[in-house]
Amino acid sequence: MKYWGYFSVLSSLGTIVLWLILNFNNPYNSASPSNDVLIRTGAFLLTPAFVAVIGTFVKKRFILLIAFFWSLPLSLYLAMTPSIFKLFLVTSFCYLLAGILMRKSHETLTTSDNSRLH
Repeated sequence: MKYWGYFSVLSSLGTIVLWLILNFNNPYNSASPSNDVLIRTGAFLLTPAFVAVIGTFVKKRFILLIAFFWSLPLSLYLAMTPSIFKLFLVTSFCYLLAGILMRKSHETLTTSDNSRLH
């Protein structure tokens, strides 16, 4: 796995940890989360993290871009809160950055293979 793969997987793990803190150890809310909250935050934060990991292992850049755009709306909302949950926006942009780095890595590999043929 290239460096962009580690970047993607680490950002996904960061999202999973933040999601667990948001729902089960939230310092701003002492009440236990309802099923509705778990489903909605899981659908827009947790699921894209797993999708990004799958995209990393199958080496498909568009899957990382899907994970980025999928997680972006709720990440933008949480970025406006005065808390650690602003980091959801960082992890979302890490999916985008990993996709860009994946493309650059693929282009570099293709260019070096073509230069060896000549």
